[in-house]
Amino acid sequence: MSSRSSWAEPYKIKMVELLKMTTPQRRKKVIKEAGFNTFLLKSEDVYIDLLTDSGTSAMSDVQWAGMMRGDEAYAGSRNYYNLEKSVKDTYGYKYLVPTHQGRGAEHLISSILIKKGDIIPGNMYFTTTRLHQELAGGQFRDIIIDEAHDAESLHPFKGNVDLAKLESLINHHGAAKIPYVCIATTVNMAGGQPISMDNLRQVRELTSKHGIRIIHDMTRVAENAYFIQQREPGFKRKSIARIVREICDLTDGATMSAKKDALVNIGGFLALNEWEVFEEARNLVVVYEGLHTYGGLAGRDMEAMAIGIKESVDQNHIHARVGQVEYLGQRLIEAGIPIVQPIGSHGVFLDARRILPHIPQDQFPAQTLAAQLYIDAGIRAMERGVVSAGRDPITGENRFPKLELVRLTIPRRVYTQAHMDVIAESVMRVYNRRSKIKGMQMVYEPTYLRFFQARFEPI
Repeated sequence: MSSRSSWAEPYKIKMVELLKMTTPQRRKKVIKEAGFNTFLLKSEDVYIDLLTDSGTSAMSDVQWAGMMRGDEAYAGSRNYYNLEKSVKDTYGYKYLVPTHQGRGAEHLISSILIKKGDIIPGNMYFTTTRLHQELAGGQFRDIIIDEAHDAESLHPFKGNVDLAKLESLINHHGAAKIPYVCIATTVNMAGGQPISMDNLRQVRELTSKHGIRIIHDMTRVAENAYFIQQREPGFKRKSIARIVREICDLTDGATMSAKKDALVNIGGFLALNEWEVFEEARNLVVVYEGLHTYGGLAGRDMEAMAIGIKESVDQNHIHARVGQVEYLGQRLIEAGIPIVQPIGSHGVFLDARRILPHIPQDQFPAQTLAAQLYIDAGIRAMERGVVSAGRDPITGENRFPKLELVRLTIPRRVYTQAHMDVIAESVMRVYNRRSKIKGMQMVYEPTYLRFFQARFEPI
């Protein structure tokens, strides 16, 4: 989609939330107080919040109406059964365990399936997913194609699995040491990049031959389906709902953060096809989340999720959702700003390594760039580079990923095209003074998922 294409959001605005405008002096003060970590900013000091698309979407009038029908019974809430039906009808999985959000589901499946020393291949890591795998005693192995680590590659499906890498792992470690292959749709850390249906079918064929499960990280599966529809031969005339179902039918279970695709502010689930795994998950969820018919959620939240799942596969919705991201990306490409290409589904990823080539990776160029965007215009973005990658649990050394990115994540149904223009203009201003920007050093580092709470200061 060109930045000059005309399209309109498939909704009208019924309520507004006023945004707070701040001065550069105020922003310099509060970002310093936050340790130059955008996660530690107060939301009231943020003008346009692009930190994440997780739980930040605007719900529809139908979802809000559904919340008024919340059945807050401790056991057997009717909203659970509505959610169960929505998951079965849309995704096809047999069994459902609700969780408070996606990482609750990651915790359950990791605890159940992973033994100490196991290997978990995946199409690039995600922060919480890998941590749960490691805490369970497993080791993540990246099997994504090499193009995914190249921000300039125009490969249309950079979320694809390198089948040779996967087969090599199976041959080296043995199928018994691989409890499952983790397949993300789309791949967040690669820039919101999709996996093709053809590649997923080949992964399914290979894993079936060796008796290995596929566990689907389906957080943005509808967005992945949109890219398949637009880019992969044979899918142009298929609906988003049908493509989503085809993706899910090639997997054995799924973890879901419903705070993305399913358009809710909180919620997730573990969906499974194996009764034995489901039975154990149903028992464990009572220990860690809540009863198996609410899993840490209010009935009203489950109802909003059941409705949001159906809305997420609407063609008009997904076209406008991804179209807004593409509009922003095209504006930046036309201005000569280095970003990850092709443009992803849920955000535009700035290539901090190319924008700030004079700042070495151990001085956190992406973290630095995110702080500068906030100072410029009150835009809160997110680092996806060496800080997010963390430390190797064996050596204790920093991991240095090839991609050093700043994610401009677009919430669903929240901002207008005018906001996209404001964002683009701010990025251009920061880019034009890039040579004057200096790196940072980390002065506080938490043990786990350090990007949430680490603190920095300029060098």
